[in-house]
Amino acid sequence: MREIAVAAFRAIDASGMARVDFFIDGDRVILNEINTIPGFTSTSAYPRLWEASGISYPELISRLIDLALERR
Repeated sequence: MREIAVAAFRAIDASGMARVDFFIDGDRVILNEINTIPGFTSTSAYPRLWEASGISYPELISRLIDLALERR
């Protein structure tokens, strides 16, 4: 599954971080979707983990926007 996730990430030319979702049907592994920023709401684990490290939700948004602008 990890190899499929990496291949899917590269196939869409993603950058940074992504969550790749799968379905398991018996022995079959079916790729469902790729989410470039997993669970990005104010109550999701991603921003809450950053907040626990001292970076607020608004600060995180600003930093991600700045990083995206730098990349372009």
